[in-house]
Formats: sequence, structure tokens, C-alpha cells
Amino acid sequence: MDWATVAVRFALYFDLTALFGLPLFGLYALRRDEMASRTGARFVTISMAVAALGVVLSLANIAVMAKGMTGASSYAELQGHVFEMIVTGTAFGAAWVVRLVALLLCVAVALFVRRRPGLQFGVLAVAGGVALSTLAWGGHGAMDDGVRRYIHLTSDIAHLMAAGAWVGALLAFVLLAQPSATPGKVALLNRTSNGFAQVGTIFVGTLVITGVVNYLLIVGPVLPKLSLSSYGGLLAFKLALFGTMLALAAANRFYLSPRLEHAVRTGDHAIAVRTLRRSLMFETSAATLILAIVASLGILSPAGM
Repeated sequence: MDWATVAVRFALYFDLTALFGLPLFGLYALRRDEMASRTGARFVTISMAVAALGVVLSLANIAVMAKGMTGASSYAELQGHVFEMIVTGTAFGAAWVVRLVALLLCVAVALFVRRRPGLQFGVLAVAGGVALSTLAWGGHGAMDDGVRRYIHLTSDIAHLMAAGAWVGALLAFVLLAQPSATPGKVALLNRTSNGFAQVGTIFVGTLVITGVVNYLLIVGPVLPKLSLSSYGGLLAFKLALFGTMLALAAANRFYLSPRLEHAVRTGDHAIAVRTLRRSLMFETSAATLILAIVASLGILSPAGM
């Protein structure tokens, strides 16, 4: 396995899911005055940072792609015409250009559209979603032809969007669930965590449906052979982690969030916030491992699973 490629893909997955999901969370979970608050400004600053990092990672991504396509033994051997050929002659290159434009737009909006937080969050979410969707052209869906290609890419993009929305929400909750949070921030955490139930269900449903579609398109209606380094083994590990995330999300929804709500009413919220934060950290760690597995699965052949 090409570990440099996996590392760059994983970093891009994590970076772009955060870039899409965090401002999206701000759009549906924060009120207008909260978007303009220090909490909203913090979300925007983080979004700008991950967008700038995304530019760097995208440059590394195309360098890794060029090295793999040419079979060069080192990056120093790569010449300019190779990158020109990738950008102008491949679907991956076209998606890469779109990603760079979207990322630069995110940086510009974060810097210069501060007086209209609603517009700022909206553009960040849309541009972040565009940047995230371009990762579909680096996976198995881009290898299909005809109608099957469009179905697969559409399913991949929907899967990426749902994953990004969930990861972004987790990051937002971790940022809000600070042990030293003021009563106002704890009340915000309580309201948004309880309100996440419905949209979270949509994200999970989308992940399940598109995951099944992608599996059938890549593997077919067969059961995989399981080993630690095979496509099937990594996929099984991913599903186990996804199940763990669902269990933690259910605990947050039906036990920890009501416990936090009760703590807000009584004014003694420190323990409830710490407990919820610990659960959120576990769930975020599981999501991070899933993204690392997805980065590996995208360059593995399912043949001979």
C-alpha cells in the first residue's frame, strides 16, 4: 500500500469534512445573533484555517498523483508538463481545480465577509461542500463508465456530504462542550445537542443508503472475504466503528443530553458537560479512524476480497 497517498487522502478527508460540516452546523443550529457571537467567529476562524490547510493538502495530493501516474522514483523527477496533463486532461484534474477555487473562496469569505454572518456561514458551507464533493473523483466511482459512473459519483457525493455533516457536528459539539463553559454556552450546547436528533437521523439514513449502493456498485451482491489487510477486512472494521458511533450517538441522545438538560435547570452542569464531552471525544475518534480506513479503501482493489 502507498502510505504517502493514504496519508494525504486521510488528511484531505478530515480537513474537508470539517470545512463543510462546521459552517453547516452553524447554519442550522445557531441563531443569527449566535453566528455573530464569539462562538460563531471561532467557527469561522477554524473554517478559514482548514480551508488554507486544504490548499496545501491539495497541492500534495496532485504531487502524489503525478508521482504514481509517472512511476517516478522521487518527486524531484516530476516535470511541469505532467501536472499540466493531469489538470487539463483528466477528470481528477478538473475536480482538483474546482476544489482549489472553492477553498480559496472559503478563505476570502472568512476574511472579508464578517459583517453578514448568515451569508458568511452559507457561502462557507456551500463552497466547503463543493470542495468535499471533489474527493469523489479520486475514488472508485470515477473508474466507472456511462450511466453507472453518474450513479456511483452521485452516491459517493451524497455519502461524503452526510459524513461531513456528521463530523462537522461532532467537532462543533466538542468545541461547545468545554469544562469551563459559561452557563450561556452550556445552554447553547444543551439546545443544539437536543435539536440535532432529527438532522442527525437524516445524516445516518443517507450514510446507510449510499453505503449500500456503493458496496453493490464496487463489490456486487457477494459477501467479502475477511483479512486484516484486505478490502473486505477494512470494510468490516469500518462498519464496526460505524456501529460504535451509532451506539455513542444513541447514548448522547437518550441519556447524556437529557442529563445535561436537567443539569442546566439545576445550575450544576460541570459533571454533565464533562461526561458528554468524553463521549463526544470517543465518537470523534471513531469517526477519525473511519476516515483513515476510507482513505485506504479508495486505493485498494475489491477484487479477490
